[in-house]
Amino acid sequence: MLADALKRPTIMPALDGSLLWSVILLLAIGLVMVYSASIATAEAGRLTNFQPTYYLTRHGIFLALGIVAGFVVFQVPVHVWQKAAPYLFVAAAILLIAVLIPGIGRMVNGSQRWLRLAGINLQPSELAKLAVVLYAADYTVRKAAFMGSFRKGFLPMAGVMLFAGTLLLLEPDYGAFAVITIIAMGVLFLGGMNWRLFVALVIVLVIAFVALIWIAPYRMERVAGFLNPWADPFDTGYQLSHALIAFGRGEWLGVGLGASVEKLFYLPEAHTDFLLAVIGEELGFAGVIVVLALFAWLVTRAFAIGKQAVRLERYYAALVAQGIGLWLGAQALINMGVNLGVLPTKGLTLPLLSFGGSGLVANIAAVAILLRVDFESRQLMLGRAA
Repeated sequence: MLADALKRPTIMPALDGSLLWSVILLLAIGLVMVYSASIATAEAGRLTNFQPTYYLTRHGIFLALGIVAGFVVFQVPVHVWQKAAPYLFVAAAILLIAVLIPGIGRMVNGSQRWLRLAGINLQPSELAKLAVVLYAADYTVRKAAFMGSFRKGFLPMAGVMLFAGTLLLLEPDYGAFAVITIIAMGVLFLGGMNWRLFVALVIVLVIAFVALIWIAPYRMERVAGFLNPWADPFDTGYQLSHALIAFGRGEWLGVGLGASVEKLFYLPEAHTDFLLAVIGEELGFAGVIVVLALFAWLVTRAFAIGKQAVRLERYYAALVAQGIGLWLGAQALINMGVNLGVLPTKGLTLPLLSFGGSGLVANIAAVAILLRVDFESRQLMLGRAA
């Protein structure tokens, strides 16, 4: 009897609970901190009707929409996403083109990145990141036999990514360009691209990045401000200097939730790009470490789910899972690097936390697909065990 009981397959949870809880905690922290970081700005703004809860309400609505979208996305089998991947990428490219058309695209702070739909600002670059994950994984699986070839394996994908990247650079949205480049190259590398070719491409990208900075004076000013924000703390180094002041004020345990001084019209974009600085000021080093640990766990689980899918010979699902991990992890690291003065300003939000409708919905949808990959793997393992 005991031997028979030991041979029976153990009951496996339907979902990765630790992954789900890490995402829930990030969303909860984001909701609280967006309200804390935006209350003063909302209360003093005409566009917000002087309502202190303006950004909280909108963030809550986007969060609810994201959860609904995530629930719907989770119902779709992974093989359906694979079939739809090329069409989704084309749709994302069309939206990126539409943004650049005068009268259709909306310009904010010198960048034309938004479409106005039904009173909501849609940012196609956020949807493009998810489309790139799905398409790059599909391409890599289809071209698996040619991953060692520059002409047959890499070049066609490079052409597609160059087209999408050019559209992003025209907006301009250098942050999104950096993220989709990391996604595409990361998925190709994980899919078996020749490592010598990969290293050569990294070198070319570094040279291209330096050239982009060198030929544009305003980009050089950004880099100069990032390298030494205190040289011009009232102009090029303004955002970074105040972000660093916020971290310094927070010390180990923070000044207390809601007690930030930097969010009181000193730190621009406190509820979007520089939310981490407000977290550092109000919750201290401890709060920043919690956020970092949650992202680290999310990325770790994404790669573990991908590895499990590989063992089950679900190669497309594996690359999608790891591509999502690359996306969320890279974007979080870039945002944190900008906040801490390690990287120049990129205009990237902190995934799952920062205020922003399109980004939040796209992030939650990506997590739902990741959970779907995990769910299907667990169901397959249970079927084989039975």
